[in-house]
Parts: sequence; C-alpha cells; structure tokens
Amino acid sequence: MEKTYYYIYILKSLKDGKKYTGYTQDLSSRFEAHQRGNVLSTKHRRPFELIYFEGCLSHKDALRREKYLKTHYGTLFLGNHLKSYFTGQEIK
Repeated sequence: MEKTYYYIYILKSLKDGKKYTGYTQDLSSRFEAHQRGNVLSTKHRRPFELIYFEGCLSHKDALRREKYLKTHYGTLFLGNHLKSYFTGQEIK
C-alpha cells in the first residue's frame, strides 16, 4: 500500500522578496502552478524560489503545521532553521 504524503512548502518571490506558505500532495506540480501564474494568490508575485519544504503523513498534521509556520513563532523557527539561506553564509 502506497502512503500519501502532504508537503508544507515555503516559496520566496524573486519579484518582491516576500514568502508564501502552502501545502499540497504534489509538490512539483504545485510549484509549477505557482510559476505559471495558475495560483490566484501568488499570480502577480512570480517568479518563485522554493526555499523550504517538509512532509507529513496526514492531511490534518499538514494543515496544523502550515498554520504554525504562518504564526510569529513559526516565522522565528524558519528564520533560525534557514539562517544560512537568509544570511548567504555556508554552514561549516
């Protein structure tokens, strides 16, 4: 039996530098939809860079994680977790 995964992802707009958080079952297709302008909420912020993703085994957990990452504490977590990305430094 094949497992279904749900992916939480963070995109960074290369146009305005802002981040977008979402979730999906098919990460590559969803990313392409964002890039093509097929997602209404991000249509005018293209192009994007995928800067983070993580997987969950349940839809409920993915929704909960997405909501958390959109909070103040979730933003702090991402800033700490992606510190080398945001500062442009390599971790050694």
